[in-house]
Amino acid sequence: MLEAKNTQRAVVRIGYDGRVHKQFLGPNAQDRFDNECRVLKYLHERGCGFVPRLLDSDPKTLEIVTSNCGARVEHMSEGRIKELFAELETYGVRHDDAFLRNITYRSSDGRFCIIDFEFSTILAESSESNSTDATACELETCKQAMESQLKVSWSAFSHPGTFRGNNEDRYLAVISNERGVRYLGKAGCATTADGDTIFAVADGMGGERSGELAGKIAIDELTRMLPKAQSLNNRILAESYSQILKDLFLSIHKELNRIGFDVHCRNMGSTFTVVWIHGGLVMYAHIGDTRLYRLVRAEGESTYPMKMTQLSEDHTFVGWLRRTGQINERQARFHPRKNVLSRALGAGHQIVEPQIGWFVMTPGEKLLLCTDGVIEGLWDHAIRDMISENTFEDDHSKSAAERLVMAAVSESGRDNSTAIIVETVG
Repeated sequence: MLEAKNTQRAVVRIGYDGRVHKQFLGPNAQDRFDNECRVLKYLHERGCGFVPRLLDSDPKTLEIVTSNCGARVEHMSEGRIKELFAELETYGVRHDDAFLRNITYRSSDGRFCIIDFEFSTILAESSESNSTDATACELETCKQAMESQLKVSWSAFSHPGTFRGNNEDRYLAVISNERGVRYLGKAGCATTADGDTIFAVADGMGGERSGELAGKIAIDELTRMLPKAQSLNNRILAESYSQILKDLFLSIHKELNRIGFDVHCRNMGSTFTVVWIHGGLVMYAHIGDTRLYRLVRAEGESTYPMKMTQLSEDHTFVGWLRRTGQINERQARFHPRKNVLSRALGAGHQIVEPQIGWFVMTPGEKLLLCTDGVIEGLWDHAIRDMISENTFEDDHSKSAAERLVMAAVSESGRDNSTAIIVETVG
């Protein structure tokens, strides 16, 4: 074997098969060995493709064997270095030795990679600090909200755009109760006393027409699984809704990956955003770059426009940059990697990790679920202004969702565009 590094902390050798052998030495060797093994396993589970893959480990000799990520990089701009380590954080890991010495170039696919994870942190573990009292308070708030009632109006619309012949977007609007699931029209009104209202948008991806199939599978699984929660009482539902939504996304993910082995459906996948309204409580789950917005008015104000908040996180590197304030909306729109997803259902990802949340909805609020085609055509302020109008009471020839989608298509039209607008009224 070829010796690549020999320091007080580690000896690294490259085998004739190309695999990397690293033996930990010196102070805290056991802790560093355990941490690197744990982090590499974590990143592999999340489908991170620009780090070494842990092939073997020996806790007696403190030696690990990993895949080879190429040759060390000698020169790189500070900005590009920061981008690479920031991209790693979208997979839930912070490298605590974020310098050029831990960057390599893999010539087989032209990819810059990151190595040496003995000093790194799994972010999810470092942020777990919810107290029992806070959880109990949240459960009681959820339960009380579930026992209230709201009147819900909605409109939905989808358009293939002007550049593509097929529409890989899918949307769903249903009401679910003990009698079963009833599909809702493109516009309408219901009360939460009639049952749970469920809205969703999906943006499929894949070769040939498999993107359309991916979106359909996501919607079909939703209508099959969520109604089963109808029999749960409010206390149990408040405690278990998060797991119910996780199981839903996992079921879709497994089905997409199963079908994705077919040559005609290779790499099929879907982004997905779901809103589940039970009484006055909104539960939501999301993965990818479809979006969920919430629009509210300040208390006592009826002025235009409403305050709009994006509840969903774009699961892209560019989305992370924007959330952390490193780029603005304009820079994000024109970034060359804006459509590269770090999380999605199917598409070869090894694990699904949806964003899940809840909030109490009150009369006068509005929600927007949309695919990235809408975002491609309209800036946030334009979306806010259009939805802030009194769209449900005025007599318009087109629904609020149709007007929004067609405005996006007229501005861009490069992608399929889909929107659902939901409003609660007293």
